Amino acid sequence: MNRSCVNFCKATLVKLNFLCWLCGAFVVAFGEFQMIHSKFASLIPTFWPIYPANTLVVTGTIVTCVCYIGVLGGMRENRCMLISFFILMVILMLVELAMALVFLIYSREIDSYFEKDLKRSLEIYRQSAPGANQTIKDDFDAVQHLFRCCGVHGEADWKKNVPISCCTRDPCNTPFHSNWKEGCVDKLKNWFASNYLSTGAGVVTMFIIQFICLSITIPVFCHFKRRGLGYQ
Repeated sequence: MNRSCVNFCKATLVKLNFLCWLCGAFVVAFGEFQMIHSKFASLIPTFWPIYPANTLVVTGTIVTCVCYIGVLGGMRENRCMLISFFILMVILMLVELAMALVFLIYSREIDSYFEKDLKRSLEIYRQSAPGANQTIKDDFDAVQHLFRCCGVHGEADWKKNVPISCCTRDPCNTPFHSNWKEGCVDKLKNWFASNYLSTGAGVVTMFIIQFICLSITIPVFCHFKRRGLGYQ
């Protein structure tokens, strides 16, 4: 491989890794934004480890760190950094594939756990004294107001103790007012599905960039090895 070809591969590797690093940084920032403004976390405790915001922050942080090693390795022509980047990137891609398979295989089980968590949160809301479990109450009220829904499957879930957040229009403090008829479980499932769909699209895009980076890393590393470069 001549020097001009090596320089082209090295420049491409650095630029792609830098692009991937920027994507990872953006993903972390977006995940933090969702964590600050989200109103659903307390209602679905089973899903806290795989909550969209958490998934974005963890994935983005790992991608940012790995791609930073790739950028430095390419710029300094350092074989140690390049081989470390290659190994870490392979592991990261395998983890991404494993997570995709888990979601694909257990999608139905996830739906059932989702409904159970929401029912449990509703019962806690119903049976809590005034001032108790305020986080769950605020989050459930925010969900019902935002998605224009009531209860898990409908207002009957509240057993004649329907909160004001189910009200369709003011005035809501009257004895007879209309409530949203549709339950929140389906709307929340669709919201989570759209979030994971957009997250999945971003992960697929990064996966393609990562694969291209790996493909370029191999010839660049082999060239440095033949020339005895890369340990300075």
